[in-house]
Amino acid sequence: MATRREQTSNESRELILNAAAELFAEKGYRQTTFIDVANRSGISRGSIPWHFGSKEGLLLAVLERSVAMVRDNLAAAPQAGEPDFEQIDLGVGALLALPTTKLFVTLLVEALEPGSPIRDRYVEIHNTLRDHCRSWLERLPLPPDLPVESLSVAIVGAGIGIHQQWLLAPDRVDAAQALAALRTLVAGILPAGDTGGAVRR
Repeated sequence: MATRREQTSNESRELILNAAAELFAEKGYRQTTFIDVANRSGISRGSIPWHFGSKEGLLLAVLERSVAMVRDNLAAAPQAGEPDFEQIDLGVGALLALPTTKLFVTLLVEALEPGSPIRDRYVEIHNTLRDHCRSWLERLPLPPDLPVESLSVAIVGAGIGIHQQWLLAPDRVDAAQALAALRTLVAGILPAGDTGGAVRR
């Protein structure tokens, strides 16, 4: 059982992580300071390096927690039985609604920079999304000339693109309708009336 001091330390750490995630998503990593995080979290500025060592350490901790949230969200999606397009829509929609998803978009440019400390985290996020998508597609009777891996890349790319467009122009982009259109496109490559069946590797 955690002592009161350990519990307080854990609570402070979570407050800092929540504040940092919000600020990184709103302002970007470079524009966010320890003072900003302290003001948003209500935790003293000196406590931040005590918990995370440095600003880069804080960023990595935020992303590690975000990756865990993505995995938990995907794990909650239906796995057993035949694929259900409506449930997949709901799962993708819930994933895109996570606050951390906006964080991934905001920090993407920094992740692409040479030597970026967060590049590996982004690779891990995309790998997780593609693996989940592939595990679903492998249960569909896809045409033999359509590689599952390539289709997974296309679907994940489309989902990320839809989310980015919605963030930039929510008054013009209906994310729910766009995801429904993507579902229709995927369903259109299957034999009529067939959304499950043979496993394809």
